[in-house]
Amino acid sequence: MISKNYIITAPEGIHARPATTLIRLTKKYKSVVSLKKGENLVRLNSMLNILTIGAKGGDTITVIIEGEDEAHAAQAIDNFFIEELKKL
Repeated sequence: MISKNYIITAPEGIHARPATTLIRLTKKYKSVVSLKKGENLVRLNSMLNILTIGAKGGDTITVIIEGEDEAHAAQAIDNFFIEELKKL
């Protein structure tokens, strides 16, 4: 299991466009990817799950990855939160 914290750098937070991109990204891997904010934990397999967590700009979230290709998935997700989220 890999767990990593991220601060949402996009002022708008995670809205529909970045949520869609994140879902497409995680579907490339066999690992189960979850997102946690506070006490709320959701799987990254549907836009509704991601949007209900309500991640706004400046919030800290935790990404939890479990599975056989978790290291590769973690690298891709790391790139998403560090580089791509700002552009969406």
